[in-house]
Amino acid sequence: MPVETKRGILSKLSGRISKYGSSSVHIPTDEEKEGFLKAQRLAYECVTEIEKEMREGWTEIHTAKRMDTFLRDHGVKVFLHRPFAWFGEHARFDGYKRYTQFHPGKKRLLPDEPFILDVSPVVDGYIGDIGYSSCLRPNSELDAGMKYLLKLREEIPKYFSSSMSSREIWWKIDREAKENGFDNVHSLYPFAVLGHRVYKVHFPKISFPILPISFASWFSLQGSIEFLSHKVLPELLTPDHEGDKTGLWAIEPHFGRGKVGFKFEEILVVEKDRAYWLDEEVPHVLRAKKLQGVR
Repeated sequence: MPVETKRGILSKLSGRISKYGSSSVHIPTDEEKEGFLKAQRLAYECVTEIEKEMREGWTEIHTAKRMDTFLRDHGVKVFLHRPFAWFGEHARFDGYKRYTQFHPGKKRLLPDEPFILDVSPVVDGYIGDIGYSSCLRPNSELDAGMKYLLKLREEIPKYFSSSMSSREIWWKIDREAKENGFDNVHSLYPFAVLGHRVYKVHFPKISFPILPISFASWFSLQGSIEFLSHKVLPELLTPDHEGDKTGLWAIEPHFGRGKVGFKFEEILVVEKDRAYWLDEEVPHVLRAKKLQGVR
């Protein structure tokens, strides 16, 4: 069965089940927000520090291993998923036919092609799942894409605090991106997810081998079991999601234009009548302020 067909079936199944709720549907406490903030900041520290080391000729696999080492050196033993690195056209997933193609590969980095780094460490039981886009040299296509993403970032909390359903939000973001000349790359993800819930992991901090199956083979065993234990389908923001929006979401809009792919991923807090980003000091926001000369 083609990946596109599988993705559509999985999204519809997820949407139907999502309306039955999840243990993650609740207003987060201050303690939870502090825990997730700590995890998210470590994840961003990882990708920005590894970015400083990256050189032309590095492979995706080597880069992912360097991120893994950085996080383990900082005490991380559990991941929702292992680090991902996508270079150049791989950041668009063009031509991907199997879920295993999402894994870091042997592609070597060119100095003028953008890349995406994505890590998901668990820190003191809290998931910090982030995505980060950059390039070794200034790149106008990447700058244009991130400019659009930052405008979208301003709108997303408004969407989630409105009466719009999560399904309507997915399709609104999809439609507006295409109207602005961008391709929707997150529609190519497993389940076509725009994001997923994050939650506190209640597993012993023991490292298990990665799973040797399908797209899950880059997910740690404990991360995969934990995700399943949370009734995985209601946790995913798919184009068919019908469930409650309340809770903590790792939102990851991912677009492409030409040969370039770009995304951000960070935690959104959704309460009954408002929604807001967990942190305003994330690298893509700080970088934009610096470019604009804002102190």
